[in-house]
Amino acid sequence: MTNLTLKQLRYFEALARHSHFGRAADACAISQPAISVQIKELEEELGTELFERSARQVRLTGFGEEFAERVRDILRSVDELGDLARASRDRLAGRLRIGVIPTIAPYLLPAIIGNLSRTHDGLDIHVRETLTGKLINELAQGRLDTAIVALPVSEPSLTEVALFTENFVLVRPGEDEGKPVPNREMLREMRLLLLEEGHCFRDQALSFCDLQSARPRELLEGSSLSTLVQMVGAGIGVTLIPEMAVAVETRSAAVSVARFNSPQPSRTIGMVWRRTSPLAKQLKQLCEVVRQSADQMRGQAARLAL
Repeated sequence: MTNLTLKQLRYFEALARHSHFGRAADACAISQPAISVQIKELEEELGTELFERSARQVRLTGFGEEFAERVRDILRSVDELGDLARASRDRLAGRLRIGVIPTIAPYLLPAIIGNLSRTHDGLDIHVRETLTGKLINELAQGRLDTAIVALPVSEPSLTEVALFTENFVLVRPGEDEGKPVPNREMLREMRLLLLEEGHCFRDQALSFCDLQSARPRELLEGSSLSTLVQMVGAGIGVTLIPEMAVAVETRSAAVSVARFNSPQPSRTIGMVWRRTSPLAKQLKQLCEVVRQSADQMRGQAARLAL
């Protein structure tokens, strides 16, 4: 078994991840027939089938599942060889794969990318926006270098660095401007709009409203903060959003924004990466860029509020 190639292993991993030849081919930037040929040659070299094929999807065989675990370890080790080379430099350079959760990406990412572009020529930035759980899995698999998330994630294999804290604000219909701000007990009796299951911001909002053990009168779900704010503007209910989202999400909606009385609900934003990553020194530099970008964004928001 001496003729296995790294290319075949990468194609195999993509097909194992997507369970679909077309999607795997797209992820690898090759044609579907080409990836089919490579997988077939890999199976012939191994002398056994790796996938069960059907008209709509492919599924790993028992051997394929065991093989996939070993392949991911191999690919992660190969990627870390490249990381070692990048780590030999004093500054961020080459490819940088950043994951960001959806309640941060649209608001903070433009400032981060802008600052990195100005200060790090030639940096090849790849961004992945998805939920925290998926980002943690992709970090563990070596498919991301770092992720910007709400802390804590409490994963022993990851380094966590807290960067800044931001408060949540209440968004309600425009006609409620100037009315007393409801406390958490009052919120439990209101029609509260929240992100759908899987978003950490949803869990943080539920925690503030103490809704784990008590059901609100009505609780409606949306897929994005933008959807929630537009629903509030239509008079459907109220919602909570992070401060960084206010300028973007409320500019075209008939809503009012109010701050809660102390203690205000908040979240801590930070970066995480594998404890074994050779890029730890460079990622600490990125931490400073993210922190500075957040400071700039808050400064701009304060000037607009004047």
